[in-house]
Amino acid sequence: MRGGNAVAAVCGRGASERGEAPGGRISPFGALLQSPRMFSGGSYDEVKRWLRMFLNSHAKRENPRVEAVLDDDDAREGHSYGAWLRWGPHSSALMEFDYQEVAQHRGELAWCAALAQRVRQQARQLLAGSTTADVRTR
Repeated sequence: MRGGNAVAAVCGRGASERGEAPGGRISPFGALLQSPRMFSGGSYDEVKRWLRMFLNSHAKRENPRVEAVLDDDDAREGHSYGAWLRWGPHSSALMEFDYQEVAQHRGELAWCAALAQRVRQQARQLLAGSTTADVRTR
């Protein structure tokens, strides 16, 4: 099996549904589906929305009451994001993200897996009470 087609095969998709042309070649459509660039890039606000959803998705796997909060500081606009996790009266340490880095890598599985691991670790530390900074109000 070729590169990304192993997942599609496990999901029970046929060659045409995986974007393969006859003879096992990858069609231009299939190449687009397998390209991380399909999900990379975007405006500052689009990437911010994606980042908030991603952080919430992975933090809530540790506890559904953990929330990701993104900094609304105007000085960051267009350049970076600041985020922390909140659980009750506690919040995690500030996590900083460069806009260009997130926009460029959000379509890459390995980068997303590393970020998910980082977020889940922050959530576990928050739940264990090892990071107890005051919650910021926005």
